[in-house]
Amino acid sequence: MDGRGTSSNEQVMDELTTTYEWRTLPWRQLGKRVFKLQKRIFQASLRGDVKTVRKLQRLMMKSWSAKCLAVRRVTQENQGKKTAGIDGVASLSRKERMTLVGSLQLGDKAVPSRRVWIPKPGITEEKRPLSIPVMYDRALQALVKQALEPEWEAKFEPRSFGFRPGRSCHDAIEAIFTTIKQKPKYVLETDVAKCFDRIGHKALCEKLNTSPSLTRQIRAWLKAGVLDNDQFQATPTGAAQGSVISPLLANVALHGLEVRLQKVFKS
Repeated sequence: MDGRGTSSNEQVMDELTTTYEWRTLPWRQLGKRVFKLQKRIFQASLRGDVKTVRKLQRLMMKSWSAKCLAVRRVTQENQGKKTAGIDGVASLSRKERMTLVGSLQLGDKAVPSRRVWIPKPGITEEKRPLSIPVMYDRALQALVKQALEPEWEAKFEPRSFGFRPGRSCHDAIEAIFTTIKQKPKYVLETDVAKCFDRIGHKALCEKLNTSPSLTRQIRAWLKAGVLDNDQFQATPTGAAQGSVISPLLANVALHGLEVRLQKVFKS
């Protein structure tokens, strides 16, 4: 499958950008276009057709529809949408959102994130660090996630539930119940200490094995550093908690763990 049909559709949408304002955008139509492209990426990944995956991901990164949805996600939908990065920008006007849509493109640079400390659930005396990117990086991360996530959803283990679209804790509970209801099973309960903080950048980028342009941008986000009380801190390892793309990157880093555990603990 090639991307000619989608490309022509996007050209039509590009011509319409001058006629729309943010409040009049046809969101249902834009969502359908992006979902259709994501579905094609997913199917190509299932087939192992890397060439088509990369072609469709390039289309996604250029898609005006996908850019609009990415900006909408980080400025209107996501939890923490009113939290500012180091530039102090916590919200955008409708006109500024349209401007942001037109400015999104891959590069090899990223602005440091703002460090915020929040209490750990149930542990009042201990806090965990969040890193809040600036609005531009948040939107670009959302766009990149739209391109990468369907490829990896085709690869992830079927019994992986964390940080995945359309999956919840209740789905995990149901899967456990289905597994143990016929006969007793052993349960391995573990916690990867500081999982996000200890992800190796080189190993992650090699495992992603994506296009050079996406790799450069992702590496820039990983190494952008944080500002904590106006003090810059480098980030030689880890994926920032609080960024849009980090949950996906963490899942990529952990991919294969189930297979490895099954080899170690043979039933």
